[in-house]
Amino acid sequence: MKITTFFQAALIGAAVSFSTAPQGVADTLRVMQGDVGSQLNVPLNRAVVVESDVVFAELSIANPSIADISTLSDRTIYVLGKQPGRTTLTLLGPDGRLITNVEVRVTPDVSELKERLREVLPNENIEVRPANDGLVLSGLVSSVAAVDRALDLAQRYAPERVSNLMTVGGSQQVLLKVRFAEMNRSVTKSLSASLAVNGIGSGGDVGVQGGTGTLSSDGNLSALFDGDSSTGSTSANSRNGVFSIGVGAGNVEFAVLLEALETKGFVRTLAEPNLTALSGQNAEFLAGGEYPVPVSNENGNISVDFKPFGISLNFTPRVVGKNINLRLTASVSGVDPTISYTDGSISISGFSTRTTATTVEMQDGESFAIAGLLQDDFTALNGQVPWLGDIPILGALFRSSEYKRDQSELVIIITAHLVTPTSGEAFALPTDRIRPPTENELFLHGKVSASGSTRRGAAGEVARQDFSGSYGYVME
Repeated sequence: MKITTFFQAALIGAAVSFSTAPQGVADTLRVMQGDVGSQLNVPLNRAVVVESDVVFAELSIANPSIADISTLSDRTIYVLGKQPGRTTLTLLGPDGRLITNVEVRVTPDVSELKERLREVLPNENIEVRPANDGLVLSGLVSSVAAVDRALDLAQRYAPERVSNLMTVGGSQQVLLKVRFAEMNRSVTKSLSASLAVNGIGSGGDVGVQGGTGTLSSDGNLSALFDGDSSTGSTSANSRNGVFSIGVGAGNVEFAVLLEALETKGFVRTLAEPNLTALSGQNAEFLAGGEYPVPVSNENGNISVDFKPFGISLNFTPRVVGKNINLRLTASVSGVDPTISYTDGSISISGFSTRTTATTVEMQDGESFAIAGLLQDDFTALNGQVPWLGDIPILGALFRSSEYKRDQSELVIIITAHLVTPTSGEAFALPTDRIRPPTENELFLHGKVSASGSTRRGAAGEVARQDFSGSYGYVME
């Protein structure tokens, strides 16, 4: 019991000594509890006048490099922002007691920046906030170009201290649909005549060919009377539309050969490549092949180089607000055997190419005719026998006339769409319409393919439809 009582008395004495020691320190040094009563925002390089509700006797600033202060009266304070940052303004009363602590925030002047942004980008919702010694830009803008302009303008107010929290709204993917339409028409007409007389004098045959304008007495003229048109042709064209007539009296024979030819040609070319790309990114498309071209190097060895041909499309879209800016290169090329180069055993065909490169701007769904070509080639040829072809009326039998006209018309139309991705189940492929036949359909009915789609949902319904008109790949 004595030991327990001793320990209790010792613990009570220690507690009393510890409790009285801090009281002595507090009486010597006391911290004034002056929390920040308010906040004062001061623009950089601007001054703010603050008025106090009570009379103060003394004031001080914690960091004079951030803000400078001076008194205008016993209730009015002049505060000047010197550099971005935070500091504390302290006010003391006449009795030396703390009146209040004011947090002074010096920030870049955002009011002028907001005005400039409203002037330069009036339709953009951009918010500007100060952040320590920098700026924060936030909001939803319409294009990447608007973001670049806003950041460039903000850098002039806070160089290298601008944070970008802006987001680009709307679709930024562009679907480009290009249509190549070309029509080629050609018309060729020719009219020629030949005369032949047999049995005059001892020389034999005498002939006049209006197509070539020659007078001869060889064996080819007798072929006119025999009906052999392969040797008596007066035109370089095929022997369509040849009419010959012969009259004989005794040993004298007279023959007339008339050749009339008209040919017409028509070619229609249509291609519709479609390609999707992100705004600001390049996209390429080629549907065709590669033609081998032999190339000789410095050592004389022959190597093979491949030249692409077909439908080529290369474009770079850029979405600027509601507009779509396109830098486009499109071409249609094909192997043309009529333009060839031959060197020994090597023959190289030429290419027929139509190419266009341009930059246009349009809105979603609009179309533009970026290129057009209208070409009309006309060639006329007239040959006759000298003097005889100038005889009125009868001179037509000694003349050969031919003309050829080639017309070509080419139009390239582009259509741009702003698109967004969708679920893969919503697409119907061309292969969904045809399925492999079953054994029963193949062996009993002789079908090598079966129609119908096995897919379910909207894509299956689309695949089972029979499209009689034109349809494409644009999804609104």
